[in-house]
Amino acid sequence: MFYVNVEGAVYKDDKWLIIRRGSKEEHAGGLLSLVGGTVEDRGDSKGIFESTLQRELFEEVGVRVERVEYLQNTSFSLDKGGTVINLVFLCEWKEGEPFRKSPDEVEAIYWMTTEEVIRHPETPPWLLDSIKDADQKRKVAYL
Repeated sequence: MFYVNVEGAVYKDDKWLIIRRGSKEEHAGGLLSLVGGTVEDRGDSKGIFESTLQRELFEEVGVRVERVEYLQNTSFSLDKGGTVINLVFLCEWKEGEPFRKSPDEVEAIYWMTTEEVIRHPETPPWLLDSIKDADQKRKVAYL
């Protein structure tokens, strides 16, 4: 059984939207992360990854994004069993001041530069990879 998860590498003014996951979250609780969530079955639909990402960003931190572009995919195993296929999208912030709209899932919110994310002692390896890839793509695609 696969779970499909989407995450947004959201940028605004050369900073990334980073959260500290809720400490009670089953996977990576208390760690720095991009915002995202699990894709739910919606039957026949188009753009399910992008619409899920838009929904999760609004539900968790109250922001809207635009210019959503595929960035990368990875997979990992859950402690409780099962495999997650994780898709990361590069997104430009559109509107909304981020806040802990879902406090159980989001412990804290930060706008961080690429260097701040790279140097932060609580940046897990997968976030480091995502931010490096997102920063490189953003520089090539948007300059």
